[in-house]
Amino acid sequence: MRFTVKKIKALYKKYEEIINYLIVGVLTTIVSWIAYGLCRFVLDVQNSNFQMQVAVLIRWFAGVVFAYFTNRKYVFKSENPNKFKEFCSFTSSRIVTYVMDAVIMAFLPGLLPAKCFGLDADWMATLISAVLVTITNYVFSKFLVFTKKKDNNSEEAK
Repeated sequence: MRFTVKKIKALYKKYEEIINYLIVGVLTTIVSWIAYGLCRFVLDVQNSNFQMQVAVLIRWFAGVVFAYFTNRKYVFKSENPNKFKEFCSFTSSRIVTYVMDAVIMAFLPGLLPAKCFGLDADWMATLISAVLVTITNYVFSKFLVFTKKKDNNSEEAK
């Protein structure tokens, strides 16, 4: 199957939201890593577990803030005037998936074989958790956070 520019554009248009969501996810990861790297440098996390936890929290928060604004604008194209409520909803959903990730990582590595498809159990658990968290974040964002209000004057409402 030959991919022409026209076909690629058609595929992008068809899957625009999901493609943009994945691109924003990669950019969010980069922002989080940069924030973490800066924190490691500034806080000297090698010598303190507390400072390490502060760095992890800052990394997470930087990622959430970046993800909110980029998802709002480029993925879900939200026009909700109540940005604060929307941001709180977004952050709450990310807290839920953060806990979900922590629970998965606490138990799944012990349930998997030492080597699973060539990966150590903790890496396989990380991969599984990342996929589940990404899907859950998308579902929460699409159906709970960035919901579009139905137009009462639309044909469907009649």
